[in-house]
Amino acid sequence: MPPSATPGSRLTNAVELRGIEKSFGQKRAVDSLNLIVPQGTFFGVVGPNGAGKSTTLKIASGLLRPDAGTAIVDGLDVWSDTRAVKQRIGVVPEDLRLFERLTGRELLEYVGLLRGLDRVVARQRADELLDVLDLTEAGSRLIIDYSAGMRKKAALGAAVLHRPKVLFLDEPFESVDPLSVRVLRALLERLVEGGATVVFSSHVMEVVERLCDHVAVVHAGNVVAEGPTAELCDQRRLEDVFAAAVGAEAAAVDLDWLGP
Repeated sequence: MPPSATPGSRLTNAVELRGIEKSFGQKRAVDSLNLIVPQGTFFGVVGPNGAGKSTTLKIASGLLRPDAGTAIVDGLDVWSDTRAVKQRIGVVPEDLRLFERLTGRELLEYVGLLRGLDRVVARQRADELLDVLDLTEAGSRLIIDYSAGMRKKAALGAAVLHRPKVLFLDEPFESVDPLSVRVLRALLERLVEGGATVVFSSHVMEVVERLCDHVAVVHAGNVVAEGPTAELCDQRRLEDVFAAAVGAEAAAVDLDWLGP
């Protein structure tokens, strides 16, 4: 039994990663990583390119098997109870793979049926999500004709349609216009208010700082700083906390010809 699920106790951690390792050839992408995500939090994962963020999220969501370590989601071992875990989670990976020959409406309804929803419920939720995501008019168009931002919104709709307990998002706001970002933020906040946990990676520090109540900084395949956002920042900008955690020098652009 995982440590977060002792008899008679209430689950307190939505995600527990312990000693996670993953290599691709000679490249160590994740190196003995430990990460705890409290239940019901909006949890941000930030880090430089190549830090291991996407690999970590893929391992936590059952999309990639680690070389070593344990991944627990909603009290279940990801690789011992894979099917049960996937019934409880939603995922929007950075490299989207959608059914491009379906319309937006067909995609959401189909995902709802795959998730075991009644056909009437799946159709109703699909229509509601299309409306909220400003995709109602595009709902009758094929996914292959969607822009990058529209595809991202459709994928998020499919990921939340069954009301997951834990939602994993890799760069959810990339290629999405500012007005749509406001809508997606409101949708995610509503999900967290309902008791779910959202874990997402992003390069946009302002969004993470504004949205997340917990943050982890990943560097060279490991967590180098984590905690409640307010405590971690301590009246500093998250960008400055991030730079200090990864040992980045102050930015210097020594190009005289750019100046006055």
